[in-house]
Amino acid sequence: MFLVIGIVTFIAGSALVGLSTSMNQVISFRLVQGIGSGMIMTCSYVSIADLFRPEDRGKFLGVLGALYAVATVVGPVMGAFVAEWLSWYWVFLIIALAGVPALALTVRFYPRPNSLPPQRELDYPGMAALVLAVAPVALALSSIGVLYAWDARETIGLLAFGAAMAALFVVIEFRSSSPIMPLRIYRNRTVAVAVVVTLLTSVSLHGFVLFLPLYFHAALGVSVTPAGTMLAPMLLGMVLGAILAGQLLSRAGSHYRMQLLVSTALMAAGMYLFSTLSEGGGFAQSRPILYSQIYLVITALGFGGVVATLSVAVQNAASFQFVGVATAALQFCRSLGGMVGLAATGGVMVQSFRSGTDVTVPDNVRSALPEGLLESVKEDPQALLDPATAQTLREAIVETGAGDVTVADGLLNSLNLALTEALSDVFTVLWVAVALSFLVALFLNMRPAKLNGDSGLEAGI
Repeated sequence: MFLVIGIVTFIAGSALVGLSTSMNQVISFRLVQGIGSGMIMTCSYVSIADLFRPEDRGKFLGVLGALYAVATVVGPVMGAFVAEWLSWYWVFLIIALAGVPALALTVRFYPRPNSLPPQRELDYPGMAALVLAVAPVALALSSIGVLYAWDARETIGLLAFGAAMAALFVVIEFRSSSPIMPLRIYRNRTVAVAVVVTLLTSVSLHGFVLFLPLYFHAALGVSVTPAGTMLAPMLLGMVLGAILAGQLLSRAGSHYRMQLLVSTALMAAGMYLFSTLSEGGGFAQSRPILYSQIYLVITALGFGGVVATLSVAVQNAASFQFVGVATAALQFCRSLGGMVGLAATGGVMVQSFRSGTDVTVPDNVRSALPEGLLESVKEDPQALLDPATAQTLREAIVETGAGDVTVADGLLNSLNLALTEALSDVFTVLWVAVALSFLVALFLNMRPAKLNGDSGLEAGI
C-alpha cells in the first residue's frame, strides 16, 4: 500500500514540477516529489525483508543496490542531456510518464500480504520535528554558492535552526511511546556502523560523480559530450559490485565485515588513483583516459559492494519489527550524504578555483576583461564547459586590446589549469572520506551476525 502511495506521490510531484510557472512552485512540488521518492526507496528495500528469508535477501538486495547505483550515475547525465536539448521541465515530465508503467506493474504483480500488522499510533510530533530539522539544513546546503555564502547569516541561521530541531527530535523520540525513529536501534553495532559508512560513502560518491565530466574536460581535454558518456564504466562496475556482493553474502554466509572492508578499500583506492591522474609523471600519464576508466571501474566496484553489503547487514541484524526503521535510517543517511557531498565539494572546488585563478591570470588580462566576466566564471567554474563562455572570453581579450588570440588561449589554459588543480583537491577530500569509512568499518562485528527471521534479535535491539 505504502509503495503504491509513494509511486503516486512521486508521479504527481514530478508532473507538478514540470508544469510549474514559478520558482516557489518548483520548490514546493519538489518537496512532494521528494516525499514520494523517499517512500519508494524505503518500501523497495523493506519489501525484500517481507518477501524473502534472511539467507536469500543478499542476491535480491544486490540487484536492487545495482539499480540504485546505476540510477545515481545515469540520472544526472540523462537529466543534463534532456535539459540541454529540450528544457528543464521536460526532465520532470518524462520522469512522471516513466512512473506510470511502474505503478501499473506494482499494482498488478506485487504480492498481497496474508495478514496486516497491528495498527500503531503515529508519532506526529516526531514527524514534525524531523521535517523541521532536515528541511532547513537541505535548503542551506543547496543554497551555498548559489544564493548565500558559507558564512552568510542566512546559511548559519538555517543550519542553527535545523540543529535545534534535530535536538528537539531526539528528545521527542526518547519520550514517545511509539517513536518514528526508535533511537535504541543505534545500540546495534551493525546498524550504527552501517549508517556512518553510508553517510561517508554517499558524500564521496555524489561529489565524485558531479565533477567527473568537468574533470575529463579540463584535465584530460575531452570534449563536453564524450565527457558525460565516459561515466559508462561506472555503470558496469556498480552493477557487478552490487550483484557480486549480494551473491557472495547469499552463498558464502554473512561475512559483512570482510566484504565491507574490501568494498571501502576498493572505493578509496580508485578515488585516490583518480586524484593522481593530473599530476606529472607516473605510468598512467602515457594513457590517462584509459587509466581513468580503469580507476572508475575500481571505484564503482567498491561502491556497489558497499550498498549491497550494508543493505543485507542491516536487514539481517534487525528484528522484523525494526527492519523498516533501520532500512529507512540507511536511506536517510544516503540522501543526507548526497546533499552534504554536493555542498561540501562545491564549496571546496569554488574556493580552490578562485585562489588558483588569482595566481594564474595576469593582471593586464584581468583588468581588460569586461567587469564581472571573470568573477562569474570564478563563481561557476562549470561555465567553462560551455563553448560560448570560452568564445566570450576570447572576444573580450581581442576586442579590448589586452592581447591577441594567443593571449586568449593562454587565459583559457590558465583557467583550465586552475580548475584541474581545484578538482584534484576535491577528489583528495573525497578519497579521504572513503578512507575514514574503511576505518569505521573495522568496528563492525568480527563474527557473522546471527540471521533474524520474524522474531530474532541481534544483541542491542
